[in-house]
Amino acid sequence: MNNTGFYKKGGISVETAHIFPVIKKWLYSEKDIFLREIVSNACDAVTKLRRLSSLGQYDGGEESYRVDVTLDPAARTLTVSDNGIGMTAEELDRYICQIALSGALEFVEKYEGDNQNNGIIGHFGLGFYSSFMVSDRVELITRSYTGTDALHWVCNADGEYETEAGQRDAHGTTVIMHISEEEADYLKKDKIEEILEKYCAFMPVEIYFEAVGEESESDDGKEAPAPVPVNDTTPLWQKNPSDCTPEEYKEFYRKVFHDYREPLFWIHVNADYPLNFKGILYFPKLTNEYESIEGQVKLYYNQVFVADNIKEVIPEYLLMLKGVLDCPELPLNVSRSYLQNNTYVSKVSAHIVKKVADKLNSLCNTARDEYEKVWNDIRTFVEYACMRDRKFYDRVKDSLLLELTDGSYITSRDYLEKAKEKHENTIYYASDKAAQAQYISMFEAESIPVAVFEKQLDTQFLSIMESFTPEVKYVRIDADVASLLKAEGEDTSNEALSNLFVKVSGNEKLKVEFAFLKDAGVPLLLTISEQSRRMEEMLKMYAMSGMNMGDAFPKEETLTVNTANALISKLESMESEKQEKAAAYLYRLAVLSQRKLSAEELQGFLKDSYSILDLI
Repeated sequence: MNNTGFYKKGGISVETAHIFPVIKKWLYSEKDIFLREIVSNACDAVTKLRRLSSLGQYDGGEESYRVDVTLDPAARTLTVSDNGIGMTAEELDRYICQIALSGALEFVEKYEGDNQNNGIIGHFGLGFYSSFMVSDRVELITRSYTGTDALHWVCNADGEYETEAGQRDAHGTTVIMHISEEEADYLKKDKIEEILEKYCAFMPVEIYFEAVGEESESDDGKEAPAPVPVNDTTPLWQKNPSDCTPEEYKEFYRKVFHDYREPLFWIHVNADYPLNFKGILYFPKLTNEYESIEGQVKLYYNQVFVADNIKEVIPEYLLMLKGVLDCPELPLNVSRSYLQNNTYVSKVSAHIVKKVADKLNSLCNTARDEYEKVWNDIRTFVEYACMRDRKFYDRVKDSLLLELTDGSYITSRDYLEKAKEKHENTIYYASDKAAQAQYISMFEAESIPVAVFEKQLDTQFLSIMESFTPEVKYVRIDADVASLLKAEGEDTSNEALSNLFVKVSGNEKLKVEFAFLKDAGVPLLLTISEQSRRMEEMLKMYAMSGMNMGDAFPKEETLTVNTANALISKLESMESEKQEKAAAYLYRLAVLSQRKLSAEELQGFLKDSYSILDLI
């Protein structure tokens, strides 16, 4: 260690020639953002002047404020001009000639104090320099609202600038960007329109776009209509929900997301202090359960577009939603690491989850007919959300609907309430109404409602529901249900018949039981244990069925022989050859009512059918 006593203190200096190449290449990950920054600055200039007018420090009379974006491909320029607050020579030197010194921040500190809800967009001072990402020279012409002389500032890509007297009659600022050769795409009208639509569609000051050289007359020779703003300065989310009509919500949805299908319903969020954010979330209509469920939630900062689908703000299981969120408490140039560790973001996320749950509960309780109409469209989303978030499930559990085989709907709570006497804490369901029609009819005869779970996600959903509420069981109607359908009568066992059905089934592990069932028209009832069936479905879901996992997880099948059926009595008295053919045929019929036949089983079934026809 040097002990000579030498000591020096100072600040790190950066040479302009070194920092400009960094700005040009790395200031923003997307170059398109440069136009957002320049237009945002222009909007800020107008907002500041409006604020001074409201404070009595400026009398603008009936002045109309606007921002103009002009593209001139021949001159290779892109110009953004405003009639806002403008700058004096001192302010130009302070805010433009010194990188990262924010005029917006100083304005807020001077005139707004702790009022953060002021509409001022930029806070960091680097935004103006984003213009050099696409330009080899930038001009700035400005005149302060105070009436000082206009100024003309010119800077090249190396950071060398000159300032002189300028020509401008009215207050405001004009930024002229001379687009570099390598960035020629930004001289295309379609490209600029695309950027303005994405980033500036809802900025708070009217923005007009003109491409110099475009025809000023329509095809029929008449003068073209007056230009209209490219943005909506009062987006729907800024309005009070009670002042918005359903058609306005739908029109806003079509405009922002270009989706021809109407949304199912929407949630208008208007959170006050301390969260302070607004937005509208839409539930889109899905064509089918296999359609991509990734939605599009746009994040805004004081009406300026920031990003799509920020997963830290919107929980992953809500990303199928479409909508907009305006969060002025977040920085405009938000980083992923900032979002991941920000308390405000986590509170916003929790508030959104609560609002979604509240909306579902409200529809279920106060608009039941409407809720039932959209249930099948939102069911996949709701089930997935419940699986991913126990708190979400706890909030909406009483609004989860069961679709019954007759097409009606009932909540799980009401189903269990009605089932107390016959099958307490058990919900019976069908996974294939056509294949399980025989079982459904038997349950209906007993006035036992049957829910429908036919979607691929349902198997996992039911397992999760049972883990959340272990006292409630979900049992498929072709599972261990024979005891539920028993009637008073003699359950006479017959070892010979038992051995016969094991033989014709080809399954040595087949369990054969005898019962006197209420439906005397059913000779045999084939069931698979709920646990065994779920394991089989899980293996299929994970594409493991082709790995011959059947040996490790064999099906637990039970064949219930209905002693109330006349065919069983006849079967007992048949000759051995006819008896085996008839038993095989009856067994295949039982399999058909439970599942599809395998290729081998189908061949055997057809052979048995032809043999039986020979007996006629």
